[in-house]
Amino acid sequence: MATFTTLDGTEIYYKDWGTGQPIVFSHGWPLSSDSWESQMLFFASHGYRAIAHDRRGHGRSSQPWEGNDMDTYADDLAQLIETLDLSEVILFGFSTGGGEVSRYIGRHGTGRLAKAGLISAVPPLMLKTESNPKGAPIDVFDGIRAGSIADRSQLYRDVASGPFYGFNREGAKVSQGLIDSFWLQGMLAGHKNTYDCIKAFSETDFRDDLKKFDIPTLVIHGDDDQIVPIQAAGPESAKLIEGSKLIVYPGAPHGLTDTHKDQVNADLLAFVKS
Repeated sequence: MATFTTLDGTEIYYKDWGTGQPIVFSHGWPLSSDSWESQMLFFASHGYRAIAHDRRGHGRSSQPWEGNDMDTYADDLAQLIETLDLSEVILFGFSTGGGEVSRYIGRHGTGRLAKAGLISAVPPLMLKTESNPKGAPIDVFDGIRAGSIADRSQLYRDVASGPFYGFNREGAKVSQGLIDSFWLQGMLAGHKNTYDCIKAFSETDFRDDLKKFDIPTLVIHGDDDQIVPIQAAGPESAKLIEGSKLIVYPGAPHGLTDTHKDQVNADLLAFVKS
């Protein structure tokens, strides 16, 4: 297994497939780098170096008690990029990973980057506040925390079989395989880590980070996203990122990297080559 050790002693697992310009993928909650496998296989087969890590506390990485916050996630991502001495990186973040990418740029700049992409991503801010009236009320996230404490295994099954992939919509083609994969990835993650991450993805304000993007950026969001509702997400991020390109997928759910993977791969490839 390929790993590196962070400055606070956390061991981070990563995959490194193929050769060429590096594309680094940051995953969502409570998943791991496995959630990007369709995109990694696609890009490694098209002449790119596809890299993805398991965020601290997730997948095959260590499960530290502390550091389950966006600043530390971003610093871990920076250390991965620096450890592998990557340059001209294309950085893609899905859901919570989009927050990680945004905070990375906010804290570390774009010196090593060529382009960035936010897919079904949590920025600018998920939580409803006085300055963010389109966000979701804190009760929504308190409910996720309560579900995690009560029976997180069942929580993950319910999320995967319902809103994450849009399997609760009339006419949806349900994949038990995707449900099982989501559950397995979630259960490999640490209980404390995934619990803390709920606060990190829901309450972190990325608005100032997005204003620091100075590279070509693609924003993709489904307009039937029940996890990160579009009204407070993709289009709002695109407004804050100067010169960004927004693509909205009609009827697409949160987990569109799987449900719409052919379209996502084509759009990402076109963006990478542009």
